[in-house]
Amino acid sequence: MKKITLCLMFLGAMHSINAQKINLGKAAGIVSNGAKALSFTNEDAIKLSKESVDWMDKNNTVAGAKDPYTVRLNKLFGNHKSQDGLNLNYKVYKVKDINAFACADGSVRVFSSLMDIMTDNELLAVIGHEIGHVKNQDTKDAMKSAYLKAAALDAASSASSAVATLNESQVGKMANAFLDASHSKKQESEADTYSYDFMKANKYDVVGAYTAFKKLALLSEGSTQTNFEKMFNSHPDSEKRAQAIKKKAEKDGLWKDPGAITLPTSKLTK
Repeated sequence: MKKITLCLMFLGAMHSINAQKINLGKAAGIVSNGAKALSFTNEDAIKLSKESVDWMDKNNTVAGAKDPYTVRLNKLFGNHKSQDGLNLNYKVYKVKDINAFACADGSVRVFSSLMDIMTDNELLAVIGHEIGHVKNQDTKDAMKSAYLKAAALDAASSASSAVATLNESQVGKMANAFLDASHSKKQESEADTYSYDFMKANKYDVVGAYTAFKKLALLSEGSTQTNFEKMFNSHPDSEKRAQAIKKKAEKDGLWKDPGAITLPTSKLTK
């Protein structure tokens, strides 16, 4: 399998930390016009999400049960395996890309390099955001698009109104296309709101959502020609999103000035 760098859905940046890159297979195929009539249900999204995540779990290094990354993640989210009607399962990919994602089947995957630079409250905010995309069915739309790119490669599959069975190569392409997807400004804003409300309802420090975005803004500095900036041309930038969180916190009387935000010089996961 060819190893390629993942395009971030939520974070959109890469950070050079000594770990393995995520393996996502080759680029997705072209969608045919006939496949756009596909009837795509929540059940389809759940089934295809599980297939995609199973493929990624097999093709990337997953932190073991006693690994410090897994221990930390379980400590943070042990009380959130059932969240807002969703049954969630969590794993850590030990990769150098900075990201996290959640799928319609309840799979949440967090990348070790994200955990290396984010505090506990920042991780809660980031993963809360990803859960928000699932709850708002944004991931269903992304999975449908990814399926069409991977499966609609011949006339027979594209003419069918039902979801076809994918071979392993197509599942790999679907996983790649799903993670390469981007959400609309409205979807991102709604997921930000979900994350803030998740933090507030569980009495976590909502300022963690603000500082997480501030760190992403620091990562993006000086990278105007990279995929990070290109991916976010149609999205609110990290600084604006941080300020939106600050306004919410001030309105709710929950704002505490965190002071200057800097990127850590050593890994936060020990």
